[in-house]
Amino acid sequence: MKPSTLPTTTAPVDLAALSAAVAAANRRVVVIDDDPTGSQSVADLPIITTWTDDDVRWAFDQDAVGFFVLANTRSLDPGAAAAVVAEVHDRVAAVAEERGEDVVLISRGDSTLRGHFPLETDVLARRGADRGRGVDVVLLVPAYPDAGRITVDSVHYIASADDWTPVGESEFARDASFGYRASALPEWVAEKTAGRVAASDVVCLTLDLIRTGGPTAVAEALLGCRAGRVAVADAVDEDDLRVVALGALAAETEGLRVVYRSGPSFVRARCGQEARGALSDTALARAFIDAPTGHGLVAVGSHVGLTGRQLERLLAERPVVPVEIDLARCLESRAGFQEVVEDSARQVVDHLRDSDVVVMTSRTLIRGTDAEDSLRVSRVASESLVSVVRAVAARRRPAFLVAKGGITSNDLATEALEIDRAWTLGTMLPGIVSLWVAADGPSAGVPFVVFPGNVGDDGALAAVVARVAAAAGAAGVRASAT
Repeated sequence: MKPSTLPTTTAPVDLAALSAAVAAANRRVVVIDDDPTGSQSVADLPIITTWTDDDVRWAFDQDAVGFFVLANTRSLDPGAAAAVVAEVHDRVAAVAEERGEDVVLISRGDSTLRGHFPLETDVLARRGADRGRGVDVVLLVPAYPDAGRITVDSVHYIASADDWTPVGESEFARDASFGYRASALPEWVAEKTAGRVAASDVVCLTLDLIRTGGPTAVAEALLGCRAGRVAVADAVDEDDLRVVALGALAAETEGLRVVYRSGPSFVRARCGQEARGALSDTALARAFIDAPTGHGLVAVGSHVGLTGRQLERLLAERPVVPVEIDLARCLESRAGFQEVVEDSARQVVDHLRDSDVVVMTSRTLIRGTDAEDSLRVSRVASESLVSVVRAVAARRRPAFLVAKGGITSNDLATEALEIDRAWTLGTMLPGIVSLWVAADGPSAGVPFVVFPGNVGDDGALAAVVARVAAAAGAAGVRASAT
């Protein structure tokens, strides 16, 4: 299903003009990320995974247009997610006030529409109002063209070279915790708000408006919004996102208070960054300067179909040793859990002496009895993987760690590698799959690849592992030479 024609734009957006508008706005962009994958389209931005006053002040101290707060709310139940978002908002707002700065908030969500919406934007709007900074509009921009997620005529698609699939017909819409039916964003908003927001009340920034009216038309449409009205934006390419960002910036300058709910690509546009390609071999080599020598570890927690195909290709094409964690046994009892973790960690450590290793939760998907139980199963699966990797790192630090899956990446970063503050260096594939380096702490020196479960083609995981394994091998050769 693909529209026969799309409106053409009058001219590409000048990145310099966008960057100048971002600088002139002088508002720090704070991205509250619902899992670690939101940084996969940007480079050279700080990330904090905890939000003490000292952590938030550190992020504000960095010379950057904005920063990420890794809240990981997608792995939490609604009550816990709301509490985390409220706490992050209040800490950020307090530090901004003490520094005399203004901020703009992006609730970064999944480009396939999974996650706690409208809960997270509701919390941000309510906490802002409590501090006398009411929200005029909640702007949804889920498009992520780098990964084939596009929005046309307010309908969100998963696009490939052959076809466009309405997102409500995809496997992601059947998610056990965050499932939905609608593909048209106004209907999706009505569905997720249980009718509190009618589809007819949603403001649509269509591709025609964006490409023919430009930033001025976008700004005018947004300036007509008040009292937290919901607006949704089309986008097929980077210029569409830049037009929306410029229009939103102009509306903000006129005093409009906007809270964004977006996929990864709009973060890049709102920060005024260019769309970069994959990190060069030279840039990647720099990430391995202080890395441990030896072999690396790939940890796979995601169970979406794409991850399964990528894992199959990795195991077929790379000389890696697989170690599978028995999730069913982990769910039976704590004693079983501990035995599985110890046995799996021992296997991984033994194999790392001679080979790169893939450690994964059981590939047979175990579903909970309802949404809450499904989250419990996900948490136990993540806990088992984290426990194994933590035990491995304590005995033998891997030369690199590739984390496959959003929740997986968060838990490995925060609990296994104990990363509190980090920088995202760039992407391993164009516009997707970020490479982090810890700013300090026990994991400093270990390159950490954040690979979402739902991006890339079937060979993407094998390609990324090949690149980091080659960089690790070259670093080991250099270390031996010295």
